[in-house]
Amino acid sequence: MKFVAFERAKQGTGASRRLRITGRTPGIVYGGTAEPILIEIDHNALWHAIKKEAFHGSILEMELAGKEHKVLLRDLQMHPYKQQVQHIDFQRVEARTRMTVKVPVHFSGEEESPAVKTENCLVTHVLTEMTVSCFPADIPDFIAVDLGGLTKGKSLHVKDVVLPKGVKAALKGQVNPVMVSVTPIVEEVEAAPVVVDPKAAKGKPGAKPAAKPAAAAAKPAAKK
Repeated sequence: MKFVAFERAKQGTGASRRLRITGRTPGIVYGGTAEPILIEIDHNALWHAIKKEAFHGSILEMELAGKEHKVLLRDLQMHPYKQQVQHIDFQRVEARTRMTVKVPVHFSGEEESPAVKTENCLVTHVLTEMTVSCFPADIPDFIAVDLGGLTKGKSLHVKDVVLPKGVKAALKGQVNPVMVSVTPIVEEVEAAPVVVDPKAAKGKPGAKPAAKPAAAAAKPAAKK
């Protein structure tokens, strides 16, 4: 995926604010042996680009000063309530340097799995992206996960997924996190209506009426 960037000379909060007013987004490119470069990008073009999945998890071709650079999106700062990208960071890509990136996960086969089709279970996607480690040339566009074999009481973990050649899961201290959970759906059972016998409600025939409550305290004796 390609995009165009321009070098910017000024930096600082005030300069970045003025840049945003003109419809540009400030950014930076860092990494590798070269010095970091301050850049700016047309906001409208950037806004449409960030809506595409490929912009977030694949190697990008950035045109800067007539030259093409291989970069990877590293950080995206959004305005708290406006539809505006405040700042963007890119990392240079070097062919011989192993990288850690987040790749989207595409699930399929869920509706045909025994867990959903016959066992009345709820399938929850706990992770929608996976952090992997690989060389730039091996970065996949997405990780395909088939859920057709899910069964009741069996969840899917990261280590259960077969990754493309040259790609390893970067667990970052986690042993084997859950990717997809399977939970049985508990149906609420309505209680059967209680039929009350009218005669039983009034009491058995011939039964003595219940004793009346004790009378109130006796009146005080009359004064002599």
